[in-house]
Amino acid sequence: MSVFVALFSGINVGGNRIVRMAELKAFFEELGFTGVATYIQSGNVVFKAGDRAAAGLTAQLEKAFEERWGFRSRLMVRDAAWYERLVAENPYPEAAQDHTKLHAYALERAPTPEEIAPLAERCTGPERFLVKGDVLYLHAPDGLGKSKFAEVLPRVLKVPGTARNWRTVLTLLDMVGKA
Repeated sequence: MSVFVALFSGINVGGNRIVRMAELKAFFEELGFTGVATYIQSGNVVFKAGDRAAAGLTAQLEKAFEERWGFRSRLMVRDAAWYERLVAENPYPEAAQDHTKLHAYALERAPTPEEIAPLAERCTGPERFLVKGDVLYLHAPDGLGKSKFAEVLPRVLKVPGTARNWRTVLTLLDMVGKA
């Protein structure tokens, strides 16, 4: 059995699209996944599945989720090796001490250099970012909530993704290791 991480986007934000984590856990179990564990209300699930591709799992879960809850949530499913690499390749280890200042965006796909270039033009504040494959690392020294760059990032990059702060990233890595 392989271990996977599912990262939902746009659920339980601002009191909208409410999905209780106990219900999400049960949903995964009903679909036949094992070792299911959730973390905080933003839609993080660690689970085991047979030797299947993450892309196939993503499609299956997005479809079943929409049928169950009546709305679509973008979903990124990644295997344990991808997740371990995300943490190991953190280009800002000195920023990892303050979990609220470092974020990782799981992107739907690796952006092209032409798609990344406008981000560099917009990153004029204290923030800094680096894209490695299908992960964008963002160090926002004043916090994500005060970052003007973080506000425009999804519109400018045009590659869908979902962000997690470094505390969540590390907690999910720990959960992957225990699965």
